[in-house]
Amino acid sequence: MKKNIIFILIPFLLFSALPVGAAEKEGRKWQDETIYFLMVDRFNNGDNSNDFEINANDPKAYHGGDFQGIIDQLDYIKGMGFSAIWMTPVFDNADKGYHGYWIKDFYQTEEHFGSLDEFKQLVKEAHKRDLKIILDFVVNHVAPDHEWVNDPARQDWFHEKQEILDWNDQAQLENNWIYGLPDLAQENPETRKYLLDAAKWWIEETNIDGYRLDTVRHVPVEFWSDFSKKVKSVKDDFYLIGEVWSEDPNYIADYDKAGIDGFVDFPLNEQLRTAFEKPDQTLDWLFTTAERNKATYENPELMGNFIDNHDMVRFTRKAVQNGQHPGTRWKMALTYMYTAPGIPIVYYGSEIALDGGEDPDNRRQMSFRADKELIEYVTKLGELRSDLPSLRRGDLEVLYEKQGMAVFKRSYQEETAVIAINNTSNTQQVTLTSEQIEDKKELRGLLADDLVRSNDGKYNLALARESAEIYVLAEKTGLNIPYLVAMGAVYAAFFGFIFLLLKRRKKRNE
Repeated sequence: MKKNIIFILIPFLLFSALPVGAAEKEGRKWQDETIYFLMVDRFNNGDNSNDFEINANDPKAYHGGDFQGIIDQLDYIKGMGFSAIWMTPVFDNADKGYHGYWIKDFYQTEEHFGSLDEFKQLVKEAHKRDLKIILDFVVNHVAPDHEWVNDPARQDWFHEKQEILDWNDQAQLENNWIYGLPDLAQENPETRKYLLDAAKWWIEETNIDGYRLDTVRHVPVEFWSDFSKKVKSVKDDFYLIGEVWSEDPNYIADYDKAGIDGFVDFPLNEQLRTAFEKPDQTLDWLFTTAERNKATYENPELMGNFIDNHDMVRFTRKAVQNGQHPGTRWKMALTYMYTAPGIPIVYYGSEIALDGGEDPDNRRQMSFRADKELIEYVTKLGELRSDLPSLRRGDLEVLYEKQGMAVFKRSYQEETAVIAINNTSNTQQVTLTSEQIEDKKELRGLLADDLVRSNDGKYNLALARESAEIYVLAEKTGLNIPYLVAMGAVYAAFFGFIFLLLKRRKKRNE
């Protein structure tokens, strides 16, 4: 009986499932990822056995976050729609090197975080959930008190100690010490070999999927060319995303030629924060940056879009300083970041509008007991980005922009998505013509369930203040006779089958 009921229900389930995405799924690429960036020490404490010399009240001390804590929250990260995790360096660090950037040993994990085996387990558990792992890797410097500094045999591993006085002088950037950290001489064959071997070892030993490269512009381009070739020889499709802190895309592009796949997009970051910290700001510069990226970088789709990171005042603080509600500001900014070309990178705590000022206040402890409204919004954005290939791979065409009210289109194969963002203080109406959007169809809203049908060759969009909608272009809905007939047949067969079962049972009881 159970088997027969399942057989009858199959067509009913098939007819009930109406997929949104029109484009067929293809092989997964890095441009399809959505990255969650976390600071290991400040994310989650899952193992009390490594809680030594921690002080949660000291913003410059270890707080207890570890590998087990991340494992415990993998489902939380996956549940929000993220497909990759970038974490700060996990290597053995100097005292109070909670952030991971004061490396003492490139072949050992930081004891506050857990053992190498525990890190391997973290990678395995992430991969079980189809989550990729990106590890922060530093080749520019080591810890302030590193034993190599006073080792006579390694004096030529470092550049002469002198601070950077002119930040526009490339020679100083590459050879002088940044913030008093011993500057490694990558031109030394021994130093170079050590760094390249360590980078390859972590891939071979732990099966990680990518590196975020720290302080890229402080290391010669020629080294990065060698680095990229070496690490990519170990694992297919290994992803390199670099940090070149500059507002000049042409300067950043010099490292693009060295084999680094993408970069955290600082020029876009400035525009994102300016545009969304408060309403009624033009979004023109966002689209200009997207167009410029297309002309500048070899693979602009691999650039990392971000609003917050561990080196800047949190976006929430900026919104509050402007007298704005942080949750609303985050929704506007994230909507653009998730629907524009590039890979979204969300810094831990952004999903709960975590506050924070200058470093280290921007590295506060994560809370998992916060309000879920913004988490639900992030989850929905992640779901739509996953379902609609046009949001990950499509061309971008601006349809309308006026002082914060923007409409743009992403097209890929047979799929068209239209994104409307009303980052203004008033309700806005925008009319799109058949020259912009194919006529005699409808725009189905997937964020707020709006529906806009073409009327006389026009689509009339209306959005409330500080709100957004993501539409997909589809055939007009109405009375779908074939569908209704098929559904009627399914229901008739189902109830007929139930009737026969009841009748048979009645006869048995007589």
